[in-house]
Amino acid sequence: MTLPQSLSIATLIGMMMLFIWGRFRYDVTAILALLASIALGIVSPKDAFKGFSDDIVIIVGSALVISAAVQRSGVIELALAKLAKRVTRVRSQLVVLTASVGFSSALVKNIGALAMLMPAAFQMAKKNNTSPSVFLMPMATASLLGGLITLVGTSPNIIVSRVREQMTGQPFGMFDYTPVGLGLTVMGLIYLRFAYRLLPRDRRAAPTMGEALDIKGYITEAAIPETSPAVDESVEDFLARHDGEVSITRILRAGMRSAPNEHTHLRAGDVLILGGEPDALERVIARDRLKLEGEDREKADQADDDEVGVIEAVVNVGSPLAGRTAARLALQARFGVNLIAISRQGEHLSRRLANIELRAGDVLVLQGPLEQLPGKLRDLGCLPLAQREMRLGVSKRSWLPIGILGVAMGATAMGFVPVAVAFFAAAGLIMATGVLPVREAYDHVEWPILIMLGALIPVSDSLRTTGASDVIATWLSATASTLPPWGAVALILAAAMAVTPFLNNAATVLVMAPIAATFAGDLGYRPEAFLMATAVGAGCDFLTPIGHQCNTLVMGPGGYKFSDYARLGAPLSLLVLLVGTPLIVAVWPMH
Repeated sequence: MTLPQSLSIATLIGMMMLFIWGRFRYDVTAILALLASIALGIVSPKDAFKGFSDDIVIIVGSALVISAAVQRSGVIELALAKLAKRVTRVRSQLVVLTASVGFSSALVKNIGALAMLMPAAFQMAKKNNTSPSVFLMPMATASLLGGLITLVGTSPNIIVSRVREQMTGQPFGMFDYTPVGLGLTVMGLIYLRFAYRLLPRDRRAAPTMGEALDIKGYITEAAIPETSPAVDESVEDFLARHDGEVSITRILRAGMRSAPNEHTHLRAGDVLILGGEPDALERVIARDRLKLEGEDREKADQADDDEVGVIEAVVNVGSPLAGRTAARLALQARFGVNLIAISRQGEHLSRRLANIELRAGDVLVLQGPLEQLPGKLRDLGCLPLAQREMRLGVSKRSWLPIGILGVAMGATAMGFVPVAVAFFAAAGLIMATGVLPVREAYDHVEWPILIMLGALIPVSDSLRTTGASDVIATWLSATASTLPPWGAVALILAAAMAVTPFLNNAATVLVMAPIAATFAGDLGYRPEAFLMATAVGAGCDFLTPIGHQCNTLVMGPGGYKFSDYARLGAPLSLLVLLVGTPLIVAVWPMH
């Protein structure tokens, strides 16, 4: 073994030890590993930053934007609403989420299926008052397993199919992977149903100060348009359809205000005074296409290049708002802002927003041009609260992000464009169409994750450039020649699973597939079983957040530590080895 090869392996071992130790944040550890590799000469300065242009960085960043848009649209919650009413226990919800993402990953890229279903995990976790980390890593794991079922589920399957075509003239077909992949997916789903308890319960993404404030009890005012599903619905049915998340404190009809009766039927043009938490109010307004008071007027008064948004602020002592109503102050006409919602500690408000006399200490949601809102707050004597997502009053086209994501996944499944191009285009369209404001899109990108990926790619690639991977391959070849057929298959499967955390899964297949094919020829066996073992092993990186973008995608939102992946993934990796080997040998004859 040459000195550069030894240094490459030693650097990777040292980096993994730092990850496990946890003294430095993961992106800082990755930067240190890259600097060490440059200093040792195993990564050249000209290649030091090539990782930041790698497809994985683009895929993960774009997927985070897409996921935020899907979550913001409320479509996923609506699609799962009926099922969620029946499935209330964490274990049952886990089965629904992992099975959904697992089988979806068989027909579309697993990263796309995971990005689309992550918002549902956040909603279920919030209703159960539990951490999303209970769901997210099991979902990522299920997406990896589901990707094994078909040719298009994951990139290693496609690469292995090409290797087989080069050797035998016949590639693997769309469903040639199904017997092995489906068996492993079902086994994995059963495992996750029980093994999720291995994850620490205290893992959460770092909360913002706004989330820590946890202000509740807002009221807002919204009109029912003719196209709303609430038209002709009784108050009782309206509240039941929304799971009692909001309340109707008053109904304004033809200038008359009345207390709601459960048998009162809602009509087009009714103005509802709604109470509830901001997220619940947002979902109800989105699902029923309600019109917030003053929303259209606000948008009409803004220039096309003004980004309209909302801010949460508290009325300060001495504010010109104190003791006066929004109608009397003419907030829109004089200050260019619209009052969207009010929260007052210890009181249940039921009057129209414009007629509520404001007090010091009231928390307001104000809508206006984002560039001007800080100055407007100073003029109004209000103190902005710590930033958090407050989406009341922001327009949306709920099905558009789903449509954009569906087209992107369809384009990749049909082979029209690479995954990175499709996801990058989808994220760009989401921002260009206004489905997700640009400012909010950038806020949802987990920049430390992208820094970690960009720094680690050249470090991991040093295994190939120094020839360290060839040394490992030679050792494996000598070892496999003394094993029985099933043992050789198991060794290739284990080796691919061991290598893929350090290389990305596509690189693992590029390195291991030729080795596996050579094994088969040297031992006098057909290559299919060994190639299938390579594909399965490369697609089953459950041990680290860096081997596959699905694992990386959930690391930040789930608040996971590097070592958490092995807690859930190590037993599953052993199960894949024990179950996958006989499955492969049974499905693909060796002679």
